Amino acid sequence: MIPKIALNLGLFAVLLLALAGFSAIALAGARQADSSSLKTQSVVLIVLDGLRWQEVFDGPDASLMDKDHGGVEDPAALRREFWRDTPEERRKAVLPFLWGAVAQKGVIFGNQHRDSIARVTNGLKFSYPGYNEMLAGHPDPRIDKNDFGPNPNATVFEWLDSLPALHGSVAVFATWNTFADIFNVRRSGLFVQAGWLVSWPSPLTPRETMLKELYDTTTHIDSDGVLDSFMQAQLLDYLETNRPRALFVGFGETDDWGHNGRYDLLLESAHHDDQGIAALWDRMQADDAYQGHVTFIITTDHGRGNSLEQWKRHGKDVDGAENIWIAVIGPDTPPLGELANAPPVTQSQIAATVAAFLGGDYRSAVPSAAPPLPLVLGFDEAASPLPVAKSRD
Repeated sequence: MIPKIALNLGLFAVLLLALAGFSAIALAGARQADSSSLKTQSVVLIVLDGLRWQEVFDGPDASLMDKDHGGVEDPAALRREFWRDTPEERRKAVLPFLWGAVAQKGVIFGNQHRDSIARVTNGLKFSYPGYNEMLAGHPDPRIDKNDFGPNPNATVFEWLDSLPALHGSVAVFATWNTFADIFNVRRSGLFVQAGWLVSWPSPLTPRETMLKELYDTTTHIDSDGVLDSFMQAQLLDYLETNRPRALFVGFGETDDWGHNGRYDLLLESAHHDDQGIAALWDRMQADDAYQGHVTFIITTDHGRGNSLEQWKRHGKDVDGAENIWIAVIGPDTPPLGELANAPPVTQSQIAATVAAFLGGDYRSAVPSAAPPLPLVLGFDEAASPLPVAKSRD
C-alpha cells in the first residue's frame, strides 16, 4: 500500500510536470507569435572584407594618407576627396549610406571609443575562418587556411534553404572564388556566383553579353577575386527577375587594397561599396516585394592591425585584427545608431540573427551557434539601458 504522503508527493510531481509542459508550450507559442510579428520578410547579409573599425568610425587615418605609409599616389587629391574637419564628417564622406541611413534608422556595433566591442572568436583572424564563424554561428578549428576546401559545416543560408518556405529563395553573390567552398555548393546546391566562377544564362541578354565580355577580357589583378563593380552589376541584374529572401553579398576590394598597401584605393573601394549597398537598398525598396520588409546586416570578416605597417595585415599574430563592426537596418530594428557602453557582441552571433529575422530558430538545429545579436530584433526603447553615442568634439 502506498503511504498517503508519497501519493500526495507523486500527484504534486505530476502536477509540476504538467505545468512545466504547459509553460513550455506557452513559451513556444509566444516565440512563434514574436517571430510572426516581425515585419522583415527578406534579409541581406553584406560583408566588406577586411574593412577596419577605425575607418568605419573615425574615417581616414591622417598618418596613412601619404606615400610613405599609405602608398597613396596623390595625397592632395585623396585629402580633397575624404578629409574633413571632424571624424563624423570624415567617416560620412567615405561611407555616406552607412552614416546617412543606417546610423539614422538602425544600429551600429563596434566603436571601441564608445565602449562598444565587436569581435571574432575564431582566434585566426583571417577570411575563411571568419566567414565560417559568421555563417555557421561558431568557429571551427579545422578551418585554418583559406584554401581549406569545401566547408564541413552547413551555413545558415543552407539551413534556410532547407526550409520549405524558403527553398529556392537563397542566393549568394561574392567576389572571391573561395565562396564556392565556404557555401559548399556541391552539398548545399545553393545559387552561388563567386569570383570569376560565373554561370551564364542562355540565351544572354545584350547587357549580359557585354558583362560576359568584360569578364572574359579583363586582366585578373587578383587570380581568385573579381572586381567589386562586376559582382555588383551581376547582382542588380539578378534582382530584375529574381526575388531572393535570403541574400549574401561579399565585397572584396577593401581587403585586397589593404594587403597591397594602397590606402587611397582602400578608401575609394569602401566608398564605392557603400554606394553599391545604397543602390541595392534603393532597388529593393522600390520593389513591392521588398519595400518595408527587408533587413540589411552589414559587417566585415576580420579587422587589421593598428600600426603604420600592421594596417596592411591581419592574422592570429596581428593585435587588433580580431576587432570588427556590425550594422543593421530594417523595419524591426530600432534607430539607436552608434551604440555606446554596450555589451560586447561577436561575429558568431550573425548566423542566428539572419535566421531570427526570417522567423527561424537556427540554434535549435545548431546548438553550438551563438545567440542572435541583442537589440536588433526590436525592444522597448524606453527601457533600453544602452545610450546612443553623442558626437565627439
